[in-house]
Amino acid sequence: MTFVDDLGRVVIPKEIRRTMRIREGDPLEIYTTPDGEVIFKKYSPMGEIRNYAGQYADVLAKMCAVPAIICDNDHVIAAAGISKKELLERRITPALEQAMEARKCLHGPEASRLQPVEGVDKNALSFCPILVNGDVSGCVALLSPGPDTAPTEIQQKLTQAAAAFLSRQLEE
Repeated sequence: MTFVDDLGRVVIPKEIRRTMRIREGDPLEIYTTPDGEVIFKKYSPMGEIRNYAGQYADVLAKMCAVPAIICDNDHVIAAAGISKKELLERRITPALEQAMEARKCLHGPEASRLQPVEGVDKNALSFCPILVNGDVSGCVALLSPGPDTAPTEIQQKLTQAAAAFLSRQLEE
């Protein structure tokens, strides 16, 4: 049971915060239902550019000839070149979260050790975080078609360009 204090604040229990990956300072959206339920949802600025992200993932997958995903800080929001049903709205792995927080692009052997999506047996080929005003808002990743596959220079540059483009979209 949760209570509202005299300032109108609600404490979200620690186990729920841990499960939902809610950290101190994370923005939340609050909704109500006609039944009187209050729903808290983690806010993602990437959700505002979901259509751009989907289109960009399609183009990126076609240009690079490998699957492409675009994620916010918690989930896959766009995928192309692979079953969208398999990937959309899936959680990202803690390893991908750590790579995003490092704020640097990874390619080839560094990226190939990274499995970006929980429950999906695909490793990264190339990865680049999406930075907005110095904060990590998500990432763009190309998925490896097989073990020991090295990304081409063009694939690396296209991953970086996608992250830069989506960053600009979020800044506007």
